Amino acid sequence: MASKRTEQVTVISLRELSQGAPAPQPKETKTFTVEDAVETIGFGRFHIALFLIMGSTGVFWLAGSLLIIGLASVVVPTIGWRWLIRIASIPGIILIMAFKFIPESARFNVSTGNTQAALATLEHIAKMNRSVMPEGKLVEPILEKRGRFADLLDAKYLRTTLQIWVIWLGISFAYYGVILASAELLERDLVCGSRSESEVVVPEGVSEESQSPCHCHMFAPSDYQTIIISTVGEIALNPLNILGINFLGRRLSLSITMGCTALFFLLLNICTSSAGLIGFLFMLRALVAANFNTVYIYTAEVYPTTMRALGMGTSGSLCRIGAMVAPFISQVLMSASFLGALCLFSSVCVVCAISAFTLPIETKGRALQQIK
Repeated sequence: MASKRTEQVTVISLRELSQGAPAPQPKETKTFTVEDAVETIGFGRFHIALFLIMGSTGVFWLAGSLLIIGLASVVVPTIGWRWLIRIASIPGIILIMAFKFIPESARFNVSTGNTQAALATLEHIAKMNRSVMPEGKLVEPILEKRGRFADLLDAKYLRTTLQIWVIWLGISFAYYGVILASAELLERDLVCGSRSESEVVVPEGVSEESQSPCHCHMFAPSDYQTIIISTVGEIALNPLNILGINFLGRRLSLSITMGCTALFFLLLNICTSSAGLIGFLFMLRALVAANFNTVYIYTAEVYPTTMRALGMGTSGSLCRIGAMVAPFISQVLMSASFLGALCLFSSVCVVCAISAFTLPIETKGRALQQIK
C-alpha cells in the first residue's frame, strides 16, 4: 500500500515538472548583407590590387599612349606601321590577363540570386585582406523591381536623362574631334585657316597623288613631340577638376569646362607660332578630359542604384554616336572649311555647357540614392 502511494506521487511530480519547464526555443540564425560583409572585411590588399588593375585602364592607358606615340616616331619611319600595331597590342593582352584575377561582383551575384558565388567572392576578398567574414548567412536583399529603360524616361528623370544624353554625345564628339583634328592640323598644315586644300595650287613637278586628300604625309619628329605634349594635357587639369567638382558642384564645374572647350576650339583659328598651337591643343585635351571626368561622376550619382548601370550604359551608347560623327567633321569638313569645322565643334560645346548649367539635379554633397 505504501509503495503504490509513492508511485503515484512520483508520477504526479514528474508530470508537474514537465509542464512547468519551458520548451526549448530554436536558435535564431544570424544574417548579413553584402554591405555588412564589405564593412567587416575592410580595406586591404585586394582593394590595392583592384585599384592598380582598374586604374591602369585609365591612367596607365595614358602612359601607354605616350609610349606608343614615342615609338611611332621611331618605328614607322624604319620598320613600318605594321610593327607599331603589333607592339601596341601588347598592353591590351596584358590587361586581359590581369582581368582574370578580378572576381565577379558580389553585389551583382546577389542581385541575380547567385548567393553562393557572392559568398565565394567575399570569402576570397577576406582571405586576401587577411580579415574575417561576419557571422551568419548571406541573405539576398528584397528588390521590388530592377531598373528598366522606361524608368529613365519617367517624369522624375525625363529632363535629366535627355540633358545628360546631349552632354555625353557632345563631350564624346569634342573629345575625339580634337584628337583627330590634331593630326589633321599637323599633317595638312591647316593652321590659321589660311587656305583649304581645294585652294592649294599644285606646283610643277609634284604629282597629283601627293596632293590628294587621301594621301598620307609622314610626320616630322616635331609633330610627334606636339602630340605627346598635348596628350599629357589629359591629366594636367585633374587637380583643378577635383577641386571644381567638390567646391563648385558638378553642374557649374561642367558648364565652365565645356564653355572653355568651346573657346579653345575657336582659338585654333588664330595665327600663332608652333608653341602657341601646342598650348591650344594641350588645353583642349585637358578640358575635354575634365568634361568626361565630371559627367561620368554626375551620371553615376544622379540615378538610384536600380537605374545606375542602365543610365551609364545608355549614356555610353550616345557617347559612341558622338565618336562616330567626329571623323566626318574633323577630317572631311575641316579639309573644305577649317573655320566651319571649328565653329561646329565650338557650337556643340556651347549647347553642352548650357545643358549642364540647367540640369535640374545637383548631386554635390548628396548621398547615393538606393531606390527610385
